[in-house]
Amino acid sequence: MAWQPEETGLRQILQLLKESQSPDTATQRAVQQRLEELNRYPDFNNYLIFVLTKLKTEDDPTRSLSGLILKNNVRAHFEKFPPEVTNFIKQECLNNIGDQSPLIRATIGILVTTIVAKGELRNWPELLPHLCQCLESEDYNICEGAFGALQKICEDNAETLDSDAVNRPLNILIPKFLQFFRHQSPKIRSHAIACVNQFIISRTQALMVHIDTFIQNLFFLAKDEDTEVRKNVCRALVMLVEVRMDRLVPHIAQIIEYMMERTQDNDDGVALESCEFWLSLAEQPVCREVLAPYIDRLLPILVKGMKYSEIDIILLKGDVEEDEMIPDKESDIKPRFHKSRTHSQKYQEGAEGEDEGSDDGFDDDDSLSDWNLRKCSAAALDVLANVFHEDVLPVLLPILKETLFHADWEIKESGILVLGAIAEGCMNGMVPHLPELVPYLITCLGDRKALVRSITCWTLSRYAHWVVGQPHDLYLKPLMTELLKRVLDGNKRVQEAACSAFATLEEEACTELVPYLGFILETLVFAFSKYQHKNLLILYDAIGTLADSVGHHLNKPDYVNLLMPPLIQKWNQLKDEDKDLFPLLECLSSVATALQSGFLPYCEPVYRRCVHLVEQTLNQNYANLSQPDQYDPPDKDFMIVALDLLSGLAEGLEHHIETLVGNSNILKLLYQCMQDPMPEVRQSSFALLGDLTKACFQHVRPCIADFMPILAANLNPEFISVCNNATWAIGEISIKMGADMQPSVTMVLGPLVDIINRSNTPKTLLENTAITIGRLGLVCPQDVAPHLHQFIRQWCTSLRNIRDNEEKDSAFRGVCLMIGVNPAGVVQDFIFFCDAIASWMHPKPDLKEMFYKILHGFKTQVGEENWGKFSDQFPQPLRERLATNYGV
Repeated sequence: MAWQPEETGLRQILQLLKESQSPDTATQRAVQQRLEELNRYPDFNNYLIFVLTKLKTEDDPTRSLSGLILKNNVRAHFEKFPPEVTNFIKQECLNNIGDQSPLIRATIGILVTTIVAKGELRNWPELLPHLCQCLESEDYNICEGAFGALQKICEDNAETLDSDAVNRPLNILIPKFLQFFRHQSPKIRSHAIACVNQFIISRTQALMVHIDTFIQNLFFLAKDEDTEVRKNVCRALVMLVEVRMDRLVPHIAQIIEYMMERTQDNDDGVALESCEFWLSLAEQPVCREVLAPYIDRLLPILVKGMKYSEIDIILLKGDVEEDEMIPDKESDIKPRFHKSRTHSQKYQEGAEGEDEGSDDGFDDDDSLSDWNLRKCSAAALDVLANVFHEDVLPVLLPILKETLFHADWEIKESGILVLGAIAEGCMNGMVPHLPELVPYLITCLGDRKALVRSITCWTLSRYAHWVVGQPHDLYLKPLMTELLKRVLDGNKRVQEAACSAFATLEEEACTELVPYLGFILETLVFAFSKYQHKNLLILYDAIGTLADSVGHHLNKPDYVNLLMPPLIQKWNQLKDEDKDLFPLLECLSSVATALQSGFLPYCEPVYRRCVHLVEQTLNQNYANLSQPDQYDPPDKDFMIVALDLLSGLAEGLEHHIETLVGNSNILKLLYQCMQDPMPEVRQSSFALLGDLTKACFQHVRPCIADFMPILAANLNPEFISVCNNATWAIGEISIKMGADMQPSVTMVLGPLVDIINRSNTPKTLLENTAITIGRLGLVCPQDVAPHLHQFIRQWCTSLRNIRDNEEKDSAFRGVCLMIGVNPAGVVQDFIFFCDAIASWMHPKPDLKEMFYKILHGFKTQVGEENWGKFSDQFPQPLRERLATNYGV
């Protein structure tokens, strides 16, 4: 006999399902608890599937809910289901795949794909054959239900379908799907394409053998009436550009014509899918060649797509001009991700020039953070301008003349967006027009429409590089004055855009801003009292970027007294578990580095709190590891950001930090952080270790024996930034240890030599590694010199491009000492060493003397004639430099 429910049990479960639809949270909580208890009964899940598939007297939402609860149980406890329950559920799914109700069919599809995701394709051999058989059914519901389930399986389990473990069912499925591209029902056609589309990007073999049939079928559907079908066709073509451009090229003219038409489709979803095509095509080497004949027709289409639609304006509350008094909804604030410090030896923060703000004005509508046609069109124009450069201007300039000065604000706004989108690709061609355009844009910063003011901020930031290069009085001063007014705008979107644009201007102008610092700081500090939550976070970035850009020029009593009180006030208001600490700590880290001794009056409470945050996170982590059921894992970002701020303090305050370090347990905590499984924690720990080594080595020295094995273990280029900071810290430690570094040399030298000889090591890591090897050779030449031949060529090529500085100096001294110990190690690669010497502009006199001795020693060794033959291989400039500077 098939399983049958008991009446009372069934009534109880129906009652629960009804209650769980109640809006009252207390009722819902009680239901959750009851459901958990019922999971102890093995046949509870039978009741759930029974309600979903058999109880047709109930309403659809209740039946569907029963299926969704079952799906959650499958996800959580499927391994514990008794075999008879599992079999009953599977059988019921197959028998009811064609339920009359679309909602029930969809729910069964979700349940099936969840079971498959549990690795059940092997144990359910009849599933795919059954679904394929259902596709042939005359009954629409059965065919649609099976296809819906197959589409979900393809989406969630694409890899499984192509695995040997289950005999690669895709080989049968793909040809099957292709047959349904011409089915009379649009819903079925749409399912069929959506199924195949899951396998394009992964270049699945089963699809590649049918690629031409697939493309032919897509063309057949190009004119389909149904929007879902058109959307899926466009999606397929966009992916094919990336994967099989070779197959599209013969038809490319038709495809481009079709996609231009679809980019103007009445349905926004279709228009957006097809607009993606231009983004994909721009990345292909053939783009310029195939698109050139169409560019004068395509660009106006993209410009048209850049205008705000009516629905955008409603969603953006485009008619609300002043909203600065309205508090932000927490849901509007995107999570921010902290960027950990990376040490590059050239200019400490070399890897960090990235702007935190979103750099594309296409992301200007946060409440619409969904990708839409406007953003996609703008992004497409941006990438195409980078492909065609000035060639797009003959088409765009007449359009810009018309739109930029249009009476309709929406059209004018889209013109300003166009101007920003082409800034990068068409800069050279735009330069002659900028003396006229930039002043016009500066007046647009005062437009009565907030959406015009905000896009103008972004567009001007895209031309900041040009502005900074002109006489200040002409453009920089008026731009800065107007932009700072916008920082204090009454509209929150404008405040945000102005703050981000100002941060870009700061990065471009750097110390050129020094004369205006007082005025800038007064504005930014005033914004503190004015901003709501979300923009406050962007303001921290603008202040941090300012500090990075002007450095020690910020350290004037007037500036410090303006800037520090509001920052410290915020610092005191925030609780230890408040994520707003992240941007504030990052900002303070930049400010501390810039202010140097000017930060002293504020450093003690800041230092203590950072140490406390690290300690607290480590304690929470320990609690979670020992009793996971009682304690949640901590958010380690608190510890990472605190370590980075401590680095900023050490770098800014230098030896002044000594007493603070002496009176705290930071080194003990650092020992734990350096061993954390999370790479970002290790990365920030090694940065701090290096900075403390430079600032107060007396406190680090006693821990070196414990620290060195951990540093050596992290010389693993799989984690670039971790490896980079560990390498840098070893170099700093060796300078301070001197000859006492000897016991550690063998531990770290092997991995460093491996890294420098790897083929794809990034530039910054190569430079850091070379400098650290040089520094080890400086303090322990006898230990490193025997290995000279293993790294000297790569060492020379890594360091020839960096500018003269202290680190380069110490590294070259080390190599000269090693050559003194083991001259044979350099003979094979001496030309590279000559080239590296020639890269110095102004070596210190005693270093220059070392170079002189090595060059002349080598020349004497080989004799005049051989030296002549040898130096004839040098490129002309190298020969001249060595002759002029070293007389060889």
